[in-house]
Amino acid sequence: MFTGIVQAVGEIVVVTSIGGDLRLRVRSKNLPLDDVRLGDSIATNGVCLTVIELPGDGYVADVSRETLAHTTVSNWKTGTRVNLEKAMRPSDRLGGHIVSGHVDGVGEVISIKADARATQYRVRAPQNLARYIAHKGSITVDGTSLTVNAINGSEFDLTIVPHTQTCTTISDYIVGSKVNLEVDVLARYLERLLTTDTETTEKTGGLNIEFLARHGFYRDN
Repeated sequence: MFTGIVQAVGEIVVVTSIGGDLRLRVRSKNLPLDDVRLGDSIATNGVCLTVIELPGDGYVADVSRETLAHTTVSNWKTGTRVNLEKAMRPSDRLGGHIVSGHVDGVGEVISIKADARATQYRVRAPQNLARYIAHKGSITVDGTSLTVNAINGSEFDLTIVPHTQTCTTISDYIVGSKVNLEVDVLARYLERLLTTDTETTEKTGGLNIEFLARHGFYRDN
């Protein structure tokens, strides 16, 4: 799990095609790796990748065809800058929100404009993700935890302050840039709870007072 607070910006230095998928070497000179071990996870532009080698100046990770099909990784090349975050520890501050590193879809930057010292970005999400995006809710864009300031259909607005511009790859965006999106995991679980399938409903009778009382969660005093 991650928090969406980017710890460093790295760079793709080698992209190797192996057996139909990819192996990446990422240079991460500003991300301390002394506590990283083989098998650990690092969010790379919001994609949870497993470390398989530690060459000294970064890490190496394999990328499956599934990941290539649903993220922007297939567009990465030597020199591509990426946001990096090591997996969170139980004692870490949750400065952003709960992020799994499992990308839900690819969005597109459709407008950029200055707003005093901040910058406003408008992003178009895939239509099937729109229902999970809420005004003032959280969304992860290329691994960065951000707040949705406005939403219109599948398009949403982000206000990016100078610090975030400096410490992430967001300053690299241009109109047309493709970005990895992960919606708030709580929205997905809430939807599942509210749209119980027919089979489950028939077995449990749904979530009601009778069900809660039968399982010890309700008592009529």
